[in-house]
Amino acid sequence: MKIKVNKINSANAEIEAEISKETINSKLEKIAKELTKTASVQGFRKGKVPVAVVKKQYGERLIQDAESEALRDVLNRGLDELEVAMSALIGEPNISKFNKSDDKIEATVKVAMRPQINLENYIEMVEEFDKPVITDKEVDERIEKIADSQAKFVDLKRKRAAKDGDSVTIDFEGSIDGELFEGGAAKEFALVLGSGQFIPGFEDQIIGMKIGEEKVVKVTFPENYGSDKLAGKDAEFKVTLHNIQEKEKVEIDDAFAEKLLAGQDDKSLENLKAQVKAQLENEAIGKLYNDELKPALLETFVANINFDLPQFVVDQEIDVALNKKAGTMSEDEIKELREDAAKLEALRESFREEAERSVKATFIIDALATAENIKVDENEVMQIVYYEAMQMGQDPKEAYDKYKEAGYLPAIQMSMVEDKVLSQILNSKMKEV
Repeated sequence: MKIKVNKINSANAEIEAEISKETINSKLEKIAKELTKTASVQGFRKGKVPVAVVKKQYGERLIQDAESEALRDVLNRGLDELEVAMSALIGEPNISKFNKSDDKIEATVKVAMRPQINLENYIEMVEEFDKPVITDKEVDERIEKIADSQAKFVDLKRKRAAKDGDSVTIDFEGSIDGELFEGGAAKEFALVLGSGQFIPGFEDQIIGMKIGEEKVVKVTFPENYGSDKLAGKDAEFKVTLHNIQEKEKVEIDDAFAEKLLAGQDDKSLENLKAQVKAQLENEAIGKLYNDELKPALLETFVANINFDLPQFVVDQEIDVALNKKAGTMSEDEIKELREDAAKLEALRESFREEAERSVKATFIIDALATAENIKVDENEVMQIVYYEAMQMGQDPKEAYDKYKEAGYLPAIQMSMVEDKVLSQILNSKMKEV
């Protein structure tokens, strides 16, 4: 067996081999002898089957097994010459060439190795930035919103017209071209004006109505409305207003704070303001991180940390992008690509730059996670999936099982690792103003 290795770069290598027919025959003989100990052939006792009979019974399978064993030898010897451990490989080796002739097999095996990434100066690539400042006015506005959300609606103390924020009780009956439509009528319906519960324009026209007043409200259903029968149609609603309620003002004092901070030792308004300020700071930091700093930081790392990429991983990423693109193409366009290899290759190459960037970013995050000692276990992934499912009113376990079946969990886990890694690095560069 002749072996020739070619280390393309630190992440990719090729092993070329010439396997003689004698090598294959020798391995076939050995495998056949081993099989005589366990083979079950009619007319022979177990363990007493002649080699010749085993060869006849399992002919093609023996040849395949002998060739597979020879290829394993090629891989092992090639890795030894490359001085690469089997554990350093990424993915399965790819047999890019396998030519059989009467006296030999010519084979080429491509292997990919985990990239060696130098993170020596990564912290120096991160610029310091000021921690977002939350003003007393912002704190007061948030507490006022909390108070408003807890306020009860009460009947008006003096008669007046309905205004934004009021809760009104109405009867309404909708029609299009004079004909009533299904689901367009209700009695004693409670509606908070400004809530956006009805289609645009409806609630605005209720503002200014008084108790006992009747009015025809004219609106146009949105083009993307859920019902095709109503989408884009002009409609009229006959509305009768029965009652108006306004929100009872909630005093923002220690008594209000005590209700919100039940179970805590310090139930003062001052403590409530401190907690609201901390919450606003976290929200501001989260928005700054997600909208600006994290994407910019990842781009900085991708631009400045250079290493060789395993080619087969890039090719897999290109395949994903190509399949996604194919999903948006017509049958004629797909047929044209199948019949024009050059055009298909050009389309594949158009995804290469973004695929290389994506693969590079993934390896960088993986290396940074090790450097920053960041881990996300399966339980954390489960918790985030459960939480998001409950937020959307879905069954958490069903959602988790569905993601698991579809193979989405590793991607979710990687996204969580990326979020934690970049957040931790940015936290170390945040300055108090």
